[in-house]
Amino acid sequence: MQAPAPEFIQNRTFDEIQVGDVATLVRTLRPEDIHLFAAMSGDVNPTHVDLEYARSSQFREVVGHSMWGSTLISTILGTEFPGPGTVYVSQGLNFWRPITIGDTLTISVTCKEKFEHNHHIVFDCLAVNQDGLKVIDGVAEVMAPTEKIRRPRVVLPEVTVSDRELRYRHLLSVSSGLAPIPIAVAHPCDRESLLGPVQAAQAGLVDPILVGPESRIRSVAEEHGIDLKGLRIVDTAHSHASAETAVALCRDGGAEALMKGSLHTDEMMSQVIKHLRTGRRISHVFLADVPTYPHPLMITDAAIMIEPTLEDKVDIIQNAIELAHILGLPEPKVAILSAVETVTSKIRSTIDAAALCKMADRGQIKGGLLDGPLAFDNAVSLVAAKTKGIKSLVAGNADILVVPDLESGNMVAKQLEYLANALMAGVVLGARVPIVLTSRADTAETRTASCAVVQLMAHRKREALAR
Repeated sequence: MQAPAPEFIQNRTFDEIQVGDVATLVRTLRPEDIHLFAAMSGDVNPTHVDLEYARSSQFREVVGHSMWGSTLISTILGTEFPGPGTVYVSQGLNFWRPITIGDTLTISVTCKEKFEHNHHIVFDCLAVNQDGLKVIDGVAEVMAPTEKIRRPRVVLPEVTVSDRELRYRHLLSVSSGLAPIPIAVAHPCDRESLLGPVQAAQAGLVDPILVGPESRIRSVAEEHGIDLKGLRIVDTAHSHASAETAVALCRDGGAEALMKGSLHTDEMMSQVIKHLRTGRRISHVFLADVPTYPHPLMITDAAIMIEPTLEDKVDIIQNAIELAHILGLPEPKVAILSAVETVTSKIRSTIDAAALCKMADRGQIKGGLLDGPLAFDNAVSLVAAKTKGIKSLVAGNADILVVPDLESGNMVAKQLEYLANALMAGVVLGARVPIVLTSRADTAETRTASCAVVQLMAHRKREALAR
């Protein structure tokens, strides 16, 4: 654990510094350091901020700004050696190799020469990485302070970098390299529900089949400047007919996925239940990219089952685990939520959680690591779990949150989206085809991100059928 910073900052005067004296600083480059430096400096060179470009560059990955490393030299000179009262005179640097995410730099400045007449000091500067390889070297000249200065260390505000565009591109990349799939879009008769599949088509995720009143679809497209060139439109009379026709396309093999447009959820889902059911209960998963959480988070079920029974929850969990496998998590951590973390007959969800964990032990739920009941804080915060004495491989690091009922799940998901700036994708599982089920208030961005997930699911289904 890193030692806490001292409460005071103080310098070393010109007379206190001797030739050969050294000061060091150790710092690791994090992704947020790159984003913050780019935002502060305006340097958005794609080598630093564009993952797709960086993969094709000479370094094959995103690298940090070279000047980020040089600022660490300035940090030592200005805060410690000599410290407060130091005035920069000149700085010459050589950059020998890139700084990649996760690299740990050890910065050292060594007093090389002193000049009594003007109190200047020349320092040799060196930065090496964790492998001992030279990254930066050079020479700095400063005017050192002659009087002792000791000040309270200023506590800086916490800075959170929320790069929504980068997170959005990362979510779309889950299906990178896959061919677009045909998707039936039921009643895309407003801006967001039409723009979503169009953007997904432009991103190479899907080939939309727009099912709805053609005149209304074209009117919305014209009003909002949405280009429908090359897209197929299946004309229907009204929203109920749109749902019937879109589901029929999926049932008969004309589409590999289904997407909800601007119609009511129950209009479409009643047709799904009638024609696209399997032996598994149908459930919904929100996939959330939360800026303050270290990895994607799945919330289930927040849209289909209002008050799921124990048996319903078995399928809800199994559906979510299988989606996690598709997304590359071989053993997802599943937190079964309740208001408390102890089992009590007074709260049904705690009894369900205990039963579900035992069912997983007996192989009735497979492929994931379950624990519960867990309160929300214990599921996502290692500090909260430790404070309450919870010893668990799931607590504090959950991949999947299983909510007690639709009401609580919907609240959790919407709070993350609107208060925590989470980027959301919503999909329905357990049917014959994957389904994009979004709220009518959801943005085109959310709908496009959801298309990336169902594209990946459809391709994995193709692969399973081919085996």
